[in-house]
Amino acid sequence: MSGIDRRARVRDADGRPWAVRVHGTPVEQGDAPLAGLRFELAEGDLLGELRGTGRYLAPDRVTLLPPVMPGKIVGIGSNYRAHAAELGRALPTVPKMFLKPSSAVVGPGAPIELPPGTERVDHEAELALVVGRTLQRVSPAEALDGLAGVTCLCDVTARDLQQLDGVFARAKGFDSFCPLGPWLVRGLDPRDLAVRLHLQRGGAWSTVQDGRSSDMVFGPAELLSFVSGVMTLYPGDVIATGTPAGVGPLVAGDRVQVFVEGVGLLDNPVRNRVDRPEST
Repeated sequence: MSGIDRRARVRDADGRPWAVRVHGTPVEQGDAPLAGLRFELAEGDLLGELRGTGRYLAPDRVTLLPPVMPGKIVGIGSNYRAHAAELGRALPTVPKMFLKPSSAVVGPGAPIELPPGTERVDHEAELALVVGRTLQRVSPAEALDGLAGVTCLCDVTARDLQQLDGVFARAKGFDSFCPLGPWLVRGLDPRDLAVRLHLQRGGAWSTVQDGRSSDMVFGPAELLSFVSGVMTLYPGDVIATGTPAGVGPLVAGDRVQVFVEGVGLLDNPVRNRVDRPEST
């Protein structure tokens, strides 16, 4: 995939944030998601013109941050044909939109925290579209020109609360329920990319979601156009495009890796949330 440009936000060992260009070929699965990669310090706009400096940071000396902190995350429900079928749902006739709060966003390596009071929290591997310029009522033909790039996203969902509430805000809005990253990738055609989720449980890896973005009911250009006709999209906003078949529950001690072809691995552990005791 020539012409692919990977760029990330990191924090160095002294806590200072940097923009970097990511060089090398990301692995598709495994215990070392950053193996063989080099991080070049960069200057400029992460969503636009970004110039490498020729200076590098060691991958083991940095913490990856979410590539963007979106003003809003627009989710799309039942957008993969196979996923709609496994849920017994009819295919939507228009995109089914919902919102996730930006406070749910965490970066690579940060834990997904299972909140008390929930009985089933599911993983949903997704291709995420990152908006590069203000989009308002754009046509599908011009929509992809406003795309800054793509990345991986895990739309974590408290399924029991979704069914109890009948709406999505609480079920999809908990802190840590939107892992995003590991970097922004420019130069990829988002219309036919592999989207997978690898789950490690009890030390063994398995691939539990495996689809392609070409199975979407509404493709990336249609989604950008449709959403921008409802609400103005601003640079850094994210559209989570839906999830392939194979969603399933997470338990404490799991490790999940969302893989998008050409992007790489978004790697996050899973643990129970420990709340502070109420002060007396």
